[in-house]
Amino acid sequence: MRPDDDAVTLAVSTVICALRPDPETGVAGVWIPLVRRIREPYLGLWALPGGPLQKSEPLETSASRTLAETTGLTPQYLEQLYAFGDPDRSPGPRVVSIVYWALVKNDEAERAAESENVRWFAADRLPELAFDHNEIVEYALWRLRNKMGYSRIAHAFVGETFTIAQLREVYEAVLGKALDPANFRRQLESSGTIVATEHRLTGTRHRPPRLYRYAPPPTFTPSTASGADDDSSAAKLSPRAQPRPGSPSSPSSPTSPSSPSFALSPTETRPGVPPLEPGDAS
Repeated sequence: MRPDDDAVTLAVSTVICALRPDPETGVAGVWIPLVRRIREPYLGLWALPGGPLQKSEPLETSASRTLAETTGLTPQYLEQLYAFGDPDRSPGPRVVSIVYWALVKNDEAERAAESENVRWFAADRLPELAFDHNEIVEYALWRLRNKMGYSRIAHAFVGETFTIAQLREVYEAVLGKALDPANFRRQLESSGTIVATEHRLTGTRHRPPRLYRYAPPPTFTPSTASGADDDSSAAKLSPRAQPRPGSPSSPSSPTSPSSPSFALSPTETRPGVPPLEPGDAS
């Protein structure tokens, strides 16, 4: 901490992810809304939605409030991502940011308030952002892509029922690469995470595809604790300390039960976010 700046401000920011088609290519990808700063520091630069934490306000309430005020969004999926507290991440008094991430379906994203100071950007083509927000987005994308391989997070982007093709499009948009349809179906069905319904998608030219839904999550018992579909242990590690995706100690390891292996390959490593001080990670 700089010796002349004793005050520490606690702030809450949110990375909102939605799957939207590129207006030029039509290819779906991850898009995030940003707000333009109207005051110093970083006047005029784009930044993540957020603001100072009010004294009597819970963290999640603060995240929801700032999202509603800046974008008009009220996402159902809102999860604490990480805490960023480098002493020099902000000029002036030190600011520690508790970062949440939110996942919204495309129809909800369409209702977001857009203006001169609120705009959607492709997550892989961001301009220079205020503070360390480029690093925050990079880390959020890594976490999202990593979780696609060992959790049911894709459910946040689809409805209660969906076709396998629709779910594959979600994976392709998040991972940024095409997946073999037959291999995707085979791995997904063998994972036991989805079950077929008695209904089919209507309004198609060809034979209507079957609709699926996610199976109920397995009941947690002491005997299944080591294979639980949960990343809480990983969330407590700094980005640099987390196991490399695909390693034996990683939650995304192919040895994890009921885990379709669609996520990052072992060569795709974490972004280089500076490690936090002890106790900063949530």
